[in-house]
Amino acid sequence: MVCPSWLAFILYNPVRKSLTDRVKIINESGITNDSVVLEVGAGNGFITEALAGNARKVYAVELQAGMKKLERRISQFGNKVSIIRGDIASVSMGEAFADVCLLYYSFHEFGDHEKAADAISRAVRSGGIVSIYEPALEVGKLSMQKTVSVFEQRGFVKTKERNGFFTRFASLRKMTVSL
Repeated sequence: MVCPSWLAFILYNPVRKSLTDRVKIINESGITNDSVVLEVGAGNGFITEALAGNARKVYAVELQAGMKKLERRISQFGNKVSIIRGDIASVSMGEAFADVCLLYYSFHEFGDHEKAADAISRAVRSGGIVSIYEPALEVGKLSMQKTVSVFEQRGFVKTKERNGFFTRFASLRKMTVSL
């Protein structure tokens, strides 16, 4: 279930900010100052603002128009961040433009995993990375393995994996041409 926009304040709060190492997420995901990043499930901008400070360009896909704080958080970055409103499974994006696709606590909320993975696969360039973080309490090991498998079926190869107490993580590199 998607977190409703009226409850979005829980996504960006002092406790979460102190418990989440956003710099580690950026580094672990292979994001550099030259990276073009596709962030899917931007929410209220908790990760987006950190990405904008560390990447060349960020395309933030957000399903809910009610996430008004996202716009406020990224306003300081000018056109370094572009918001794409809609469902990743059906929005129209360019081909092979992203160096990294970051899915932070979002993939489990998507309605159609197959179509979402197709769109992401088309957007990530050959040699690019899909970095997936999921909440361990909501996404079990088997569900995470299924998520990884969805991307492996599209030519990605798992390069990193971690099962922590709070977070499950996998990083995959695109080895083939997109669909």
